[in-house]
Amino acid sequence: MYPQSFADSDSDGVGDLQGVISRLDHIASLGANVIWFNPCFASPFVDAGYDVSDYLTIAPRP
Repeated sequence: MYPQSFADSDSDGVGDLQGVISRLDHIASLGANVIWFNPCFASPFVDAGYDVSDYLTIAPRP
């Protein structure tokens, strides 16, 4: 799942983790019992976010 395009909880135009949390019932109703997230850690985004610079920080988005 790419949270940035899945669900936007604060209407800023960018999906976020709270948006995903708000849709967990829907995801479960599809039969999913695991969610695989694309990288959402802090990164310089040279390699689409897979070049993580800090595994303890969620990447801020403008």
